[in-house]
Amino acid sequence: MEVIHSAPRSLFLPGTDSLARVRTTPKATPPPNFGTFHDAPRNSSRPIVVCVARKASVEIKEPSLVIRERQLGKFQVSEGHPAPFGATARDGGVNFSVYSSNAVAAALCLISLSDLSKGRVTAEIPLHPVANKTGDIWHVFLKGDFKDMLYGYRFDGKYAPEQGHYFDPSKILLDPYARAVVSRDEFGVVAQKDNCWPQMACMIPSGEDEFDWEGDLPLKLPQRELLIYEMHVRGYTKHESSGAEKPGTYLGIVEKLDHLKDLGVNCIELMPCQEFNELEYYKYNSVMGDYKMNFWGYSTINFFSPMTRYSSAGTRNCGRDAINEFKLLVREAHKRGIEVFMDVVFNHTAEGNEKGPILSFRGLDNSVYYMVAPKGEFYNYSGCGNTFNCNHPVVRQFIVDCLRYWVLEMHVDGFRFDLASIMTRGSSLCDAANVFGSPMEGDLLTTGTPLGSPPLIDMISNDPVLRDVKLIAEAWDAGGLYQVGTFPHWCIWSEWNGKYRDVVRQFIKGTDGFSGAFAECLCGSPNLYQAGGRKPWNSINFVCAHDGFSLADLVTYTNKHNLANGENNNDGENHNNSWNCGQEGEFASIFVKKLRKRQMRNFFLCLMVSQGVPMIYMGDEYGHTKGGNNNTYCHDNYINYFRWDKKDEASSDFFRFCHLMTNFRRECESLGLNDFPTAERLQWHGHAVGVPDWSETSRFVGFSLVDAVKGEIYIGFNASHLPVTISLPERPGYRWEPLVDTGKAAPFDFLAEDLPGREVAIQQLAHFLDGNLYPMLSYSSVILILKPDLTSCS
Repeated sequence: MEVIHSAPRSLFLPGTDSLARVRTTPKATPPPNFGTFHDAPRNSSRPIVVCVARKASVEIKEPSLVIRERQLGKFQVSEGHPAPFGATARDGGVNFSVYSSNAVAAALCLISLSDLSKGRVTAEIPLHPVANKTGDIWHVFLKGDFKDMLYGYRFDGKYAPEQGHYFDPSKILLDPYARAVVSRDEFGVVAQKDNCWPQMACMIPSGEDEFDWEGDLPLKLPQRELLIYEMHVRGYTKHESSGAEKPGTYLGIVEKLDHLKDLGVNCIELMPCQEFNELEYYKYNSVMGDYKMNFWGYSTINFFSPMTRYSSAGTRNCGRDAINEFKLLVREAHKRGIEVFMDVVFNHTAEGNEKGPILSFRGLDNSVYYMVAPKGEFYNYSGCGNTFNCNHPVVRQFIVDCLRYWVLEMHVDGFRFDLASIMTRGSSLCDAANVFGSPMEGDLLTTGTPLGSPPLIDMISNDPVLRDVKLIAEAWDAGGLYQVGTFPHWCIWSEWNGKYRDVVRQFIKGTDGFSGAFAECLCGSPNLYQAGGRKPWNSINFVCAHDGFSLADLVTYTNKHNLANGENNNDGENHNNSWNCGQEGEFASIFVKKLRKRQMRNFFLCLMVSQGVPMIYMGDEYGHTKGGNNNTYCHDNYINYFRWDKKDEASSDFFRFCHLMTNFRRECESLGLNDFPTAERLQWHGHAVGVPDWSETSRFVGFSLVDAVKGEIYIGFNASHLPVTISLPERPGYRWEPLVDTGKAAPFDFLAEDLPGREVAIQQLAHFLDGNLYPMLSYSSVILILKPDLTSCS
């Protein structure tokens, strides 16, 4: 293989006058340390590459180019351009650009697929600190044959953890802007020699990379009309009962999109699917007889790259096929009117604390990318060992560039930001000149202080691309910052409404003192969002999510049962606001099981009739159980897999109820309002009409709602252990007709128009309805629709 340096302004070394061809040693070990170039005399005419011998020390040496002697074609090397970041196909070649402000030397490493599997570098091109560096950006331009070729970087500088620096020239680093990362090919399978962290490398783009979007355009659904489905890419179709041709992949989801359409979902929120290492926690779990995995994926390695092991193609075609499979998922979802959101984890990375691996950011510029204290310690607001330095100018630009890429190139419709409150914290002041433009004396702003106008949130909110997509904050972090209702929002950010979850759980299980707070939740939480200028649809309402009990477990277990995690039940949340309905566990009396079914319907009905945007968790639509485990982060097995056999069982009637309730919500004009309901539209009731009970002991909340489509709707919740008979508003010339009663056995819990026996079921209640009354069982909820009274007309 030859390397030819070419104009303009090629790389020169003093005291040389011939082109050198050099060879590596035959060892499959990292090449020698590399150092800075001496500046070249401007009248030199022929570029030179010099090889230096391997040294054991980290002392900076003359630059070297180490190339394996293989016939891999020719490359022409020139200085390149500082922008854009990453590897970019242009002008018949590829431009490489990467940021590092504290490195003293850098080299681009080219790695063939065959050499990657052997853990060795194919070719290494040192970067000249003058010709290949602009400001703090290192860059180089190459022309040649890049087929089956990958890349990475080496950086050298101080290895001084006490100063926040972790430069290690023995490490091959990933480019933060890489579009695909290649390493292991199959999910959950270790590499050779039981290596859970084999060498990774980045895809080199080609000008021929294409995907047929078939005219796909953003759906831009009004947010108030969304029904979000939080799902796991692998877990959705990995169970054998899915029957998917490509189980556990992006294509597997495509095969099962029609289920989501039938359910009434018009938005899927994908749990993390940017490149992560599922073997991060790899350890034999004697309780389950398998190995613990990082199943959820909240530990990102590279933010631009789709998770290759979620694709049926794996690393084929250097990761390009994985990119196209993700695009195909988005395209096919859009065809069905379903938007695609991504759960993104910009609060920390997989590099962990000071004992973690050096993969990318840490080796490039640790003190820039992470919040570090003056003595080098890692701030840990994420609870995962490190905290991404989100409001540093370089880091926040990186995040904005990344989000733009997923919107413009991958057609993603929105983002849910994990532990988003970290993005509002002040960045490290160890490099005050970078943060404020000049050095500072004293600790004027403590690192991690919550900012009123965080620069990153400002940039995202006012970006001409990003302000037009959906932005959802998980408005808290592991450092105790809780911002539900107060997250800096620019009137466009929504929030996972954790207070909605807690209040609804408390009220529906019959806890005193929550009737007033429950009413606020039904109205879209105006107590949280109205004063700040936001709308009901800025509240993402949920009862269950990936973290915590499933809906079925919420009514089956009062206590967590996490022994399957192999941590002696010490992990997971202890305060779940759950209730087992009288007996702990799945084996219970018939009475308890019936009560649990009512409670599941009560929770789902509440979600569907609340103002705001409802979100349901994968599997809750059929009653998926995790056996009482509220922290299933480590299980790549049936605990986290969608059970299609359970969903399809004839005895499973909960899916029918959910399907009918989502349709009902979509049909009602009044259940997705653009503003908070007023007294002109909504009237509160207690057991008696117009007399709501907001006392501490009240366990009943009822209201009637004027609807442009349905006319008027009555909705009531009885969270008491006692049955009640409620009064309904009198409407001359009309009568109330029951539609939903969770106290009834299926299929009479929802009296759909095509239900056999529907008229008989209604007639059985005529003696109550004639007197504008309705009987409610304990722990039940109802929906009645106002209909013209045809009997009075006759």
